[in-house]
Amino acid sequence: MINLIYLTVLLPLVGFLINGVFGRKIKNEKIVGAIGAGAVGISFLIVVGAFFQTVGLPVEQRSNTVELFTWLSVAGLQVKFAYLVDQLSLTMALIVTGVGFLIHVYSIGYMHGDKGFWRFFAYLNLFIFAMMNLILGDNFVVLFLGWEGVGLCSYLLIGFWYDRKFEKGTTSQAAKKAFVVNRIGDFGFLLVMFLIYLTFDSLNFKEVFAKAASFPIAESTFGMIAIFLFIGATGKSAQIPLFVWLPDAMAGPTPVSALIHAATMVTAGVYMVSRASIIFAGAPAVMMIVAVVGLLTAILAASIGLVQNDIKKVLAYSTVSQLGYMFLAAGMGAFSASIFHVMTHAFFKALLFLGAGSVIHGMHEEQNIQKYGGLKKYMPRTYLTFFIATMAIAGVPGLSGFFSKDEILWNAYANGGFVFWLVGMITAMMTAFYMFRLLSLTFYGKERFDHHHIHPHESPAVMTVPLMVLALLSIIGGYIGLPKVFVGEHGNLFESWLEPIYEPAMRKLAHFGSHSHFEEILLMAVSVALALSAIYFALNVYKNKPEFAEKVSVKFSGLYKLLLNKYFIDEVYEAAIVQPIQKGSEKLLWKVADVTLIDGAVNGLAKLIDRISGSLRKIQSGIAQSYALIMMGGIALVILWLILSL
Repeated sequence: MINLIYLTVLLPLVGFLINGVFGRKIKNEKIVGAIGAGAVGISFLIVVGAFFQTVGLPVEQRSNTVELFTWLSVAGLQVKFAYLVDQLSLTMALIVTGVGFLIHVYSIGYMHGDKGFWRFFAYLNLFIFAMMNLILGDNFVVLFLGWEGVGLCSYLLIGFWYDRKFEKGTTSQAAKKAFVVNRIGDFGFLLVMFLIYLTFDSLNFKEVFAKAASFPIAESTFGMIAIFLFIGATGKSAQIPLFVWLPDAMAGPTPVSALIHAATMVTAGVYMVSRASIIFAGAPAVMMIVAVVGLLTAILAASIGLVQNDIKKVLAYSTVSQLGYMFLAAGMGAFSASIFHVMTHAFFKALLFLGAGSVIHGMHEEQNIQKYGGLKKYMPRTYLTFFIATMAIAGVPGLSGFFSKDEILWNAYANGGFVFWLVGMITAMMTAFYMFRLLSLTFYGKERFDHHHIHPHESPAVMTVPLMVLALLSIIGGYIGLPKVFVGEHGNLFESWLEPIYEPAMRKLAHFGSHSHFEEILLMAVSVALALSAIYFALNVYKNKPEFAEKVSVKFSGLYKLLLNKYFIDEVYEAAIVQPIQKGSEKLLWKVADVTLIDGAVNGLAKLIDRISGSLRKIQSGIAQSYALIMMGGIALVILWLILSL
């Protein structure tokens, strides 16, 4: 199956071509949906086969390259179109194809009756094609191909309903915002590829990372490469200061939010940082930057999520916050914990988004949670699965989110210190609070919707079955990464599986701290207690005493408005960056450079030629005597010149 890994990339491409070219003519939604979901489902089965084949190999043989052809061969640069099949790429491929398949199935029900049904599945398949190139590529160029591909697909899918509006304008504007902001990060990534080639004389992962581990390279060089890689990651994975595109991306269909903006694309930056772990390990100052940016992003987004009323916006800021957690782990040198949280987050966040889509579907496109309430009895399956996902993300013991969050918090304390742990813990409490606020306002309490126009109902099985599968994964998914304090040094199966990938980096980071098991258990107990307290408070307020929440929002109206308006960050960017660039472009580039200089030069030259030709045209009088006189004058001048030159 390892040698067939290219089919996991090819099949979604075939699905895209079939639905993209013939989808309009097929007209049968079941056939279109079967083609789209089937392409990803078969890819998932191939990845599963490759996974078990890899597990059966000795550890030193678990990294294999599948070469397809030579893509570029220029001077000393040779880039092969090849796929790297190892522990990290297989883990990501299982997440992308597995969760992607469930979302494709869900979309058959969610997008039923949409005029662009065939186009939607074509775009989804194209996204899977690009994402698989990103995570399987064995060099930075193939990775960059997938990197740009998922950016394009994100643009297409965010603006899928191009004729609709959302709170900040049209969906097309949200798509453009995502595309432009991502280009900033992508520019950093493009620059770093040149720097990597100049430093290591290669763009192949194995060659670059082997040289990074063994060659005497200056820390400043590692730092420069690492910082530009991280700039690329901040764009794709929505970190400060480039996180502003992700909340607006919720203008797209909900399955898009689940697939691209929760489970797969936004984790591309985390994957890239983890893949280049040996480079980051050589730049400890940049690793600290990664950790600090991740931590600040986590708490900033969590605080904004406390008061949001759009069900998808709450989940969007939750996603930004959880991505911050992943970068916090990577910055602390806990790369396995970072990818572990990528996996568990894919399960429960995809479930939360799909559950939100089920609610929106049942509430006739209403997204304001203040207009929900009491939906538990109308949507029992959606409620149960949403409840499980909410407990998972809140860090309730026994569910997947608890294990991955605890691993990150412990590494933050062991490798970063008490302050990192404290801020991470406060963020976790905020997460538990706003998620159970969301749960309470949606499914509990009195019904606040208009019964004359809205009739809540449970979603069809094609939508709820994927919810149930993801709910099961949200429960059991964390048990492959049990804390070492309970299972011993080699009992954490997930960390043991990825250990060979990060071994070179871990050797460089051997100085990172460690503490006693008692401290780990104590901090774990404290985090659980605080999370449960936040859950209890949220349920008590929003389920039993909603008037108390209203009083608090009135009493602290300034803070409430600040959080509700997202710290006015978009407005600051608009005033400080967007408007100056637009006005500068209009006044300087358009009116001065374009109109005055370029157009002026072209038009001025045309006028000069016109005047000269107008003067010369007068010579053409049509009178033969005049022509003869001019000819004789010309001959006389030539003779005079010849005489004078002797």
